[in-house]
Amino acid sequence: MEYLDSYDENGNFLGKETKDYVHKNALWHNTVHCWLYDSDGKVYFQIRAEDKKFYTTASGHVLAGETIKEAFGREVKEEIGLDIDYEKAELVRIVIWKMDKEKPGGIIWRDRAFANVHVCRFDEHNVDFDFGTSEVIGVVKVDAKQALELFKNEKGKMPAEVIINENGKNVTVHRDVDFNEFLVQKHETAIEKYGFVLDKIIELT
Repeated sequence: MEYLDSYDENGNFLGKETKDYVHKNALWHNTVHCWLYDSDGKVYFQIRAEDKKFYTTASGHVLAGETIKEAFGREVKEEIGLDIDYEKAELVRIVIWKMDKEKPGGIIWRDRAFANVHVCRFDEHNVDFDFGTSEVIGVVKVDAKQALELFKNEKGKMPAEVIINENGKNVTVHRDVDFNEFLVQKHETAIEKYGFVLDKIIELT
């Protein structure tokens, strides 16, 4: 059973509760959005198993007693199988996230999160990704400047390196990816969701 540190809306610590209790009672908690990039200005998006959409490199809840950066390292290891120097991760922004949705069985999932968005440089080549295939089936590596333009236009394609798990083996394909392959919720725009991360990566490279 997972436990999370819970907070009030001002960030004051309330105590440790189970993840289900936190979401049932709309308690505030920390999450981490992890982004890996390289010195050439390329950024990694994961391919979600659920809908095949492209999203953060890795993301998830910060567990009770865990630091934000420790959660960064753990989520990257769990979802794409990489051991990274997570202490080098840099905070970009804390996004306030509020959303209620109905899950199977009629349960209402009440999300109240401080989403800690961090970036971390990762320059290793010929990486042997180990995808947690229950959630992630691959990664997409794209140029941050090209991605920024794509998201501003809200249409079009750009070249990408796609590494995906097929029948237990990682296969690399170079192809154009379409704007509509990136995860954007109905109440969001791509530039709002990803633009500030890409701006930071471009600034750092």
